[in-house]
Amino acid sequence: MTPPPNARQQILEILRSAARTPVAEIATRLELGEAEVAEHIAELEKSKTVLGYRAVVNHEKLENEPCLGIIEVNITPQRSVGYDEIAAQIYRFPEVILCYLVSGAYDLIVFVEGKNLKDVALFVSQKLATIEHVNRTATHFILRKYKEAGIILADEEKVQRLPITP
Repeated sequence: MTPPPNARQQILEILRSAARTPVAEIATRLELGEAEVAEHIAELEKSKTVLGYRAVVNHEKLENEPCLGIIEVNITPQRSVGYDEIAAQIYRFPEVILCYLVSGAYDLIVFVEGKNLKDVALFVSQKLATIEHVNRTATHFILRKYKEAGIILADEEKVQRLPITP
């Protein structure tokens, strides 16, 4: 049995779509030995290509649904370090769950989680906006999630609507 030329990439794709897939199942699907698959996974973890495994949670099913804010941040890059130093100040806050450098009107997109809308608003006004070189922010709040990490969260109910005609 010859291993697929891109076995490691195929293993990554399986883990990305279903992180709890047993090694035996991955081995069967890719026609590899279990030891070989386990070795690939161990190497991916050791090299920090795979950083962890997470559950995708439908927060609407929880009693205390957290509030998620998406904040666009405009900053002045600093000489010799660019955006990295300011981004590091931001992503180290425990409220920050994602932080990306992006193109467009804003420089960073920051996802923040709080207990409620007020927590997120206070984070923006008291922590984020007060950082030196942060010039402007625009905050958006998630009202409803339909799909996350490739998983559909919304109930698949068909909406009955009348056709629109000109």
